Amino acid sequence: QVQLVESGGGLVQPGGSLRLSCAASGFTFSSYSMSWYRQAPGKERELVASITSTGGTTNYADSAKGRFTISRDNAKNTVYLQMNSLKPGDTAVYYCKTRRWGVDYWGQGTQVTVSS
Repeated sequence: QVQLVESGGGLVQPGGSLRLSCAASGFTFSSYSMSWYRQAPGKERELVASITSTGGTTNYADSAKGRFTISRDNAKNTVYLQMNSLKPGDTAVYYCKTRRWGVDYWGQGTQVTVSS
């Protein structure tokens, strides 16, 4: 079965960096686009970034442009989100997601807290 396991979250000071990882299994990872979403307390889940199956095309939410970078290693079945210049407004649970045969699959999420 499809499994997505996020890691790399934590507490970081404003201006700091984190790299999130999402390890995938149970499907042909290299054939599917992947996305990172986040959900802050009291807010709806929002798309942060996405990457196509080969990694050739990436897209970012306006809030992430210039600060976050999505990448993937198809040999390791892993997608990453490098987050730089973090702000308190980036505090959220971050989820990776894929869509396979019209069904969305989500990881359990990893908490990112940006605070001094």
